[in-house]
Amino acid sequence: MSYHDEQESIESFKAWWAQWGNAATWVVLIALIAAAAWNGWNYWQRREAAQAAILYEQVQQAVATKNKADVARDAADMESRHGGTAYGQMTALAAAKALYEAGDTAGAKAQLQWAVDHAKDDEYKEIARLRLAAVLLDEKSYDAGLALLAGTPPEGFKGVVADRRGDLLAAAGKRDDARAAYQLALDSLAKNDTAGRQLIQFKLDALGS
Repeated sequence: MSYHDEQESIESFKAWWAQWGNAATWVVLIALIAAAAWNGWNYWQRREAAQAAILYEQVQQAVATKNKADVARDAADMESRHGGTAYGQMTALAAAKALYEAGDTAGAKAQLQWAVDHAKDDEYKEIARLRLAAVLLDEKSYDAGLALLAGTPPEGFKGVVADRRGDLLAAAGKRDDARAAYQLALDSLAKNDTAGRQLIQFKLDALGS
């Protein structure tokens, strides 16, 4: 390149920079900030998941040893510190089962309600609803249980939700509504679910015609 051509190139670059230099700088800065934010977010997510996994192991140990106080404490820690992770919903269901078996119905209900309100996955939310509805059935809180199961359940839960609604309706003395719920459950269950279908048919037969 000749001296003249080099000078022209320099002058052209100066002119371009005068017009677009600030904008180009901002574009680069924004790209760098976005990349740093993305890397920081990924690091935080990995760190959060690792800490939640360690705490979940503590929850499992507390459940295995049937230490009700430790179960309640570790579950509360998980929900306050890592409730947004998948371990939060897993902890709530495990803690609810352990607390219920230990006779702490109120604690079990609180854990199940937390899962209904905060679980990341619809499947976990629906499992929590079904289990909480079963507790309400035991407490003879039939209307509360039916209200909890209102609405359209997620895919794959139609039959079991209808079955649980049938239990609540039958216990409440609403035989016709219970029969309709059990029939819906029977129609919704897979043909190869022999045990489930036999149980629901038994409930239908028990209601009479």
